[in-house]
Amino acid sequence: MNTDGAYDGRPTRSGHVPRPAGPPPIPKVPPMPTAPPAVPMSAPAAGSPLAHWIRAPRPGAEPGIWRFGYEPRAAGRTNAATDRALLTGAVISFLACVLLWSLLSNGYIPYFDLPLKLFTPNDWWELGGGPVDGRGIAGLQAYMLLLTVALVVWFSRLGSWGLAFDRLVAARGARARAAGALAGALFVLMLIFTNTLTVLGLLADHLPYKDMSDGAKKLVVCLVYVVATAPVIVFFVRLSRGPAPVAIADAPSAQVHPTDFGTPDDPVAFNEIRGAGLGEVADRLGGEIGAGRMNDVDYARIRRAWESVRVDPSRARAFADAVRDDGAGACVHPSGARDLPGRAARHDLLTRQVLLGTVEDGERNPWARRGTAFALDPDVLGTSLVAVGPSGSGKTRHLVRPVVEALALQALAGQAAVIAVGSAGARLGPDSAYDIVVRIGDPESVHDLDLYGGAGDPDEAAGLLAEAFVGDVPGADVRRAATALAQLLGPFHAARGRFPSVPELRDLLDPVGDAPDALRRELEAAGQPAMLRELDARSRQRGAPGDPAPALADRLALLDRPAFHGFFDTSGQSRPFSVRALEHPIRVRVDLPERGHAGASRMLARLLLAQFNASVGARADRSLFAFLAFDDASHTLTPETVRGVQRLRSANAGVLLTLRTLDDVPDGLRTPLLGAVGCRMAFSGVTTWDGKRFAEAWGTEWVETRDVTHRTVFADQPLTRAIHAFRKLVTGKAVTTDAVTVRQVERERWSASDLAHAVPPDHAVLSLTSVRGERAAPLLVRLTGSS
Repeated sequence: MNTDGAYDGRPTRSGHVPRPAGPPPIPKVPPMPTAPPAVPMSAPAAGSPLAHWIRAPRPGAEPGIWRFGYEPRAAGRTNAATDRALLTGAVISFLACVLLWSLLSNGYIPYFDLPLKLFTPNDWWELGGGPVDGRGIAGLQAYMLLLTVALVVWFSRLGSWGLAFDRLVAARGARARAAGALAGALFVLMLIFTNTLTVLGLLADHLPYKDMSDGAKKLVVCLVYVVATAPVIVFFVRLSRGPAPVAIADAPSAQVHPTDFGTPDDPVAFNEIRGAGLGEVADRLGGEIGAGRMNDVDYARIRRAWESVRVDPSRARAFADAVRDDGAGACVHPSGARDLPGRAARHDLLTRQVLLGTVEDGERNPWARRGTAFALDPDVLGTSLVAVGPSGSGKTRHLVRPVVEALALQALAGQAAVIAVGSAGARLGPDSAYDIVVRIGDPESVHDLDLYGGAGDPDEAAGLLAEAFVGDVPGADVRRAATALAQLLGPFHAARGRFPSVPELRDLLDPVGDAPDALRRELEAAGQPAMLRELDARSRQRGAPGDPAPALADRLALLDRPAFHGFFDTSGQSRPFSVRALEHPIRVRVDLPERGHAGASRMLARLLLAQFNASVGARADRSLFAFLAFDDASHTLTPETVRGVQRLRSANAGVLLTLRTLDDVPDGLRTPLLGAVGCRMAFSGVTTWDGKRFAEAWGTEWVETRDVTHRTVFADQPLTRAIHAFRKLVTGKAVTTDAVTVRQVERERWSASDLAHAVPPDHAVLSLTSVRGERAAPLLVRLTGSS
């Protein structure tokens, strides 16, 4: 099947860069049925690991939350001070309830039974107030029982007994809730059986036992005990089970993921494909899942291919033929790979997330995010990410390697294209995990790097080279340098049909060389008057004050070294990699010779960033997420590339820039850089100077502060003064009172000192912004990284 050249199963030679494919043939498409799809005849096995993974719930969540099996944390937030106050109130109200009940039951409160006597016959009561017979005794017992219930209800609401039970007991788990309910039930039953509560007396003391047989007496006694204890048992059993969960149908996170195969919404059933009249294809895919021949990359890739069919129904026949022929291997990546040789992190290809760590369960993080798993996906990486941390803080292990691996898996699924740039020896994955590996300066390298980024316009190519060569020079005029280069690249391309190699371009820029004269003669012979004028303009500027050619030649000399002999070839005899290939799901790694040629490596990094910014914006098809990851972006950024990074989010692309310190960025670009990216990450060990920049970028928030003032108490009475003197003699401290002032103040979310000294090893503080504008406040995250 041909889907934009992304899924073709055409043979490719080793190291071949995929080229754009022609339009697919338009076969006859079967009509789409309107009836609901039928249940497939064969279903994947219920215990299939892939089926369980597909059906797992993935509710919507805030940026950075690992959505696989995510359950939102219960609302609310308590602290130790609130729990102590709640416990104190519950205990005091309980003691007050017991005290008042004791006074009532022992007759210490006069006239408490007056309402009972007013609403009952007078012949029930003696003249002194006591009951005459059993009717008065039963009425008094019932009245005391009602008073007891009223006292318990009133004091329970006053002391928040239910809330105290939920916070202090039930919150510790189901076992603690059951144990608390059991203790309460035993306490109430003890009061009943000891006749402290007159329940048994009210039910049993007034029955005519004399007229009953022994068997009837036993039966009546059992019924009395059942009636007396059943409400208590039912109440505390319900309390031990807790409240019933309430389903909120319109909540954004309430997504239905059925577990039974064959339901209309079951993602394993491929009902969308079946509904398009391709029942045989859906059965084949279901059988592949059941037989264990399909993995997560296959499922994501086939889903991606089906989405392209939905956009262009003319591809349905090619899609069906590919599935019938290859099953789970249909629409495979041009490399033929269906998975990476090894995975160092945990990935979820349905949400396109990679798990990086866990949000710390501490006061510095919001209540709802504490303890949640943390992940990144293209939705946040599309706003670009800057990570700062010293050497050894784990930037490569905890961040770059997992992110690059996630994008490589998505490339195999036809969803992304990734370029990883690092020094030779950086642990960015094995060579077999990439389609193209460019080792600059290594004679054994199979692939070369296109110095001009696949540009066909001399002005565009000159702008990219000027940005790479002199973009980091303070006070350098990049536009003037680009003009000087264009005045040479255009004539050379017109004369020879290609751009100059590094030695040829250096000779053209040399103020004392004769290469321009030779080029002029070629142009005269070819009859190119327009290009001759360009070359004449360049000749008039040679040697003039402010001429950028010497500076360009000096920078170009860094690439004109014996170590780079054979690289940056423009004659067509090598296999150059061009950033223009990002229109295909490609995986590329570029190894820079940082150890022996630091200046050349930084210049090439600037060139790759400039080419990336230019190429992703010019893509005709932006459905693929394009990503460029730098293992070390020191001295890589220029004013123009920072502006280009800010425009990437609208082109479905992003970059990852890691720095040892913000001092590796020009002073005037540090604030614009943190403002241009949507995700900022500070690793453990950053300096206070770097922390200050992050603190300014993250801003402030309103917090509640409590100021306690201790004031000495001066007594006026002799006895009080004597007591205070004795207390000071014993404790050594004067008698004081505390005055508490609560205020709302505005403070930094993370101060520079906290970032420098309060972030533990293998941790980082980072904030996220999605391409839709959703934000996540700075979070302290414990990073697990790659193995």
